[in-house]
Formats: sequence, structure tokens, C-alpha cells
Amino acid sequence: MKDIIALVFFASVGNADDFVEIETFGEEHEDFLREYLELPNGIPSHDTIQRVMAMVSPEFLQSFQTQWNEMMNTDEGGKIKKILAIDGKTQCGNGNKNQKANHIVSAVDENGFCLGQKRVDEKTNEITAIPELLDSLNVKGHIITTDAMGTQIEIVKEIRKKKADYVLALKGNQGNLYEDVKLYFEDAALLSKCAYVKKVEKAHGGVEKREYWQTEDIVWLPQKKDWAGL
Repeated sequence: MKDIIALVFFASVGNADDFVEIETFGEEHEDFLREYLELPNGIPSHDTIQRVMAMVSPEFLQSFQTQWNEMMNTDEGGKIKKILAIDGKTQCGNGNKNQKANHIVSAVDENGFCLGQKRVDEKTNEITAIPELLDSLNVKGHIITTDAMGTQIEIVKEIRKKKADYVLALKGNQGNLYEDVKLYFEDAALLSKCAYVKKVEKAHGGVEKREYWQTEDIVWLPQKKDWAGL
């Protein structure tokens, strides 16, 4: 059983998110895995992996994830600042048509390594899951990013309490804050004072042009005091 748990852990760090992908990961990296695991019967099938993992508690697996995160966040000679993206996604392929697919909130670094995960019952519960995920991670000195759902005052407080910085998406779910910022960037005179960058790149079968305006002029923002460290 311990070999299968270790295989699942290695594969999940490599972004495998269902049992078929875990089996494929094992087959492609069998020589590497045998440096650490016995694997007397070779790489188990995805059905065997699924049966074994059904007997293992999520808390036990999370302890592995926490230790991995602590190791990833320790660098001799000083810690490297990383961008950690907090994102939720619904997993496919649980094999049971009567069971809802798992919705997972993950913390992923810029290299694609998953440093922590939290399962939630539905997408709206991401708001409560994100602080719990952050609490299990050592994010000091790093930059946390989220989509608009994670742009919440309490989540920002948790990020700052963990001594991290943040870059959050701002959309209509923040009402007045969104409207105030939108009006600011619609003012041509104010826009001309902003830092400006344009990038053109090929993506999704076409050419995308991205434009960025950046400002530190936020003293006028009525909600500034509500957002820790803004």
C-alpha cells in the first residue's frame, strides 16, 4: 500500500489528476520511482490504485502535502520569491456517475508544481477553502494570485497575516470597488500618467494583444482601508 500512496503523491505533484493519469505517470517514470519504491509487481493498474486510495483518509494524504510544501519553501542561502496561484477546478473521471465530481482548490507555483490542495463540495465554497489552504502553507515572502472569486477582504487579511503579498483579479462581484477602479481607468488624463506595457503573442490559434496600465495612485480609493496592505 505504501508504494501506491507514494506513487499517487509523486504523480499529483506532476499534475496528474485522475487514476488513469497516475498509472500513465508511473509507467513513464518507472525507473525513477524504483530508486525510492519497491514496486514488486510493477506499476499498479488505475483500478488497483483507485481501490487502495479509497481506503486512505484525506487527512493522511494532506500530511504528505504539508511536508512537501515545507521542503519546497526552504532554500539554502535565502528563500526565492515565488508566484503561487490559488485556483479551483473540477476533476473528471471519478468513475461513478452517481457521485458529483470533486472540486479542488490548489496552490500551484510558476513551474506548475502543486504545493497544496483542499477539496470543497461546490465552487462557491472556494471562499472558505482558500484561507484553510493558505493556513496549511508556508507562503511568507511569496506573491499569491487568485481569480475574482478569491478577491475577498478576509482572504486578503489571511494572506497578509502569513506575511505574503497578493495580486488579485477585480470584477463585478466587488461592486463599488470595481466601479470606482473602472471609472479611474476610463479617465484619459489619469490614464496618461500610468505606467504602460503592451505585449503581442501568438495564443489559441491567433494573435493576442495585451495592454497593461499600472498606477500607485490609490489614495483617493474609498475602500483602501478595507484591503490589508493595498
